[in-house]
Amino acid sequence: MSEEPTALVLLAEGSEEMEAVISIDVLRRGGIEVTVAGVDGAGPVRCSRGVTITPDAALESVDGEFDVLVLPGGAEGAKRLAASSRVGELLREQERGGRWVAAICAAPIALQAHGVFEHYQLTSHPSVKGELEGWGDYSEHSVVADRKLITSRGPGTAFAFALRILGTLTSAQRMVEVRAPMMFPVQVS
Repeated sequence: MSEEPTALVLLAEGSEEMEAVISIDVLRRGGIEVTVAGVDGAGPVRCSRGVTITPDAALESVDGEFDVLVLPGGAEGAKRLAASSRVGELLREQERGGRWVAAICAAPIALQAHGVFEHYQLTSHPSVKGELEGWGDYSEHSVVADRKLITSRGPGTAFAFALRILGTLTSAQRMVEVRAPMMFPVQVS
């Protein structure tokens, strides 16, 4: 494990690019060692709005433990995360190891699909609320943290989501130091 905390961001075809890029950017600004892994390989990934992002590595080639596993949403991307057996293995390893998982927008459906973090307080994009209400204690807050799970609602909450991950892995002070020069207008707890 490196000195700085580590994050693995899972990128699938149809992922919401704002949620992925804002998470990657904010965490890297805060000194988190971020690896972007392509769920279907190391090639360019076409996201939900047509933006193409090239991952650092193919998910199948990623080894080791990460302090947080980050799942961006996007309807199609979330379905691919939910259908991936490798994503399921990683989520179960994170939960068993007492390490963080952060999922935003529709991505929390992957938690249910892979049988992890049941009965936790969570939130999601309203479009998948019905699928998740029976899995966890559903909340409509912008960002919800319960034990080792952080969830959020969508592209508009991506900065608050990423800052919460950063503050959780480092400190409130580091989160404030990163937030200030970005001119982020809302206080994040």
